[in-house]
Amino acid sequence: MKEKMFLNRTAGIYMRFCLLLILWMVLIPLLSGCWDNKDINHRSLPIIMGVSLTDDDRYKLYLNIPATHDSNTITVVSDTGDTINEIIDHMSMNMESQVDLLHLKIVIVDKAFAQQGMDDLISSFNRSRDISNKTLIAISDQDMQHFFDEMKAKTERSGRVLYDFFEKNAGWNPQLADTRIWQMFRSIHSYTHDVIVPIIRSGQSTNIECMGAAIIKNGRMTGRISPGETLVANAFYGRSANGKIEVMDIATVQIIGNKLTHRSWVQNNRAYLRSHLKLKVTILDAKGHPSQKEITDNLDKLITARYQQLIKETQSEQADILALGQYFRNHLTRDQLEVWRSEYYPNMDFDLKITTIIENRGNLKNL
Repeated sequence: MKEKMFLNRTAGIYMRFCLLLILWMVLIPLLSGCWDNKDINHRSLPIIMGVSLTDDDRYKLYLNIPATHDSNTITVVSDTGDTINEIIDHMSMNMESQVDLLHLKIVIVDKAFAQQGMDDLISSFNRSRDISNKTLIAISDQDMQHFFDEMKAKTERSGRVLYDFFEKNAGWNPQLADTRIWQMFRSIHSYTHDVIVPIIRSGQSTNIECMGAAIIKNGRMTGRISPGETLVANAFYGRSANGKIEVMDIATVQIIGNKLTHRSWVQNNRAYLRSHLKLKVTILDAKGHPSQKEITDNLDKLITARYQQLIKETQSEQADILALGQYFRNHLTRDQLEVWRSEYYPNMDFDLKITTIIENRGNLKNL
């Protein structure tokens, strides 16, 4: 009896061992590890990319690459080629490390290139998947080589300075447009949604200077707007206008909140849009002894004038940067939406009502 129990126990142990051996042989091929992984010291991680066109319509690429061992050391590498991927491969071949665009933060495009059209470039970014579709895009108001030389001469941390300029928790301001690659790609393939892209250059007393924003229609720069008009465009998008200070003849106020509602319809083949913008402001200072009504009336006139000027400019350009056509997608057929920019938008009847609420009068007891 004991001998039989010993044999059964031995057989059970043997079976468990065989099962573990089979399981181990099955799992071993799956535990291949990161065989193709490269150490960070063997990778170049650019954070800024500049793109321009040569006289023979080839791409010229600039990469702002911080050193992995010293974040204050910046290297600018440039090369020319027929495609972005070709240039990146050629750079990697001539460098001691592989160029990896995983951490790219900003793409800067030369103004002449933007005016010619960026649809091929944006489509290439979207197809390659090497660049995040959340990467910021901007336009340089000066020659790309000059821009990077100026930035490098002003500060060793040129890449970080430019990134902080657009960072929401650092230097971003509502007067700056905030446009990503995916938004550019969407606008190229949309009938009713154009975009604005920030225009920058190296500053005189500061590192960077904002020159307003470019009107982008079907991937091509067709015009530009001022920083003040960019502010009202951001408010229309629903992006916070917090921190913007409006200086009028009688007072200075700070916008601390904004909300926008719309009502749209089509009548006799003409589009009508009525919008209501609610602003919450706080008073910072005043000249003389203006009343609360005088301050709100002046602010309403100022914002209304900017919106009217913005709508007038974009209607003449047939570029719907405020995406007003989105409010008519339930009123127009697909065939009608295809001609929104050319037929409906230039003749649209638009009216804006502004309501200003002063939430904090500060220390001005005479208001």
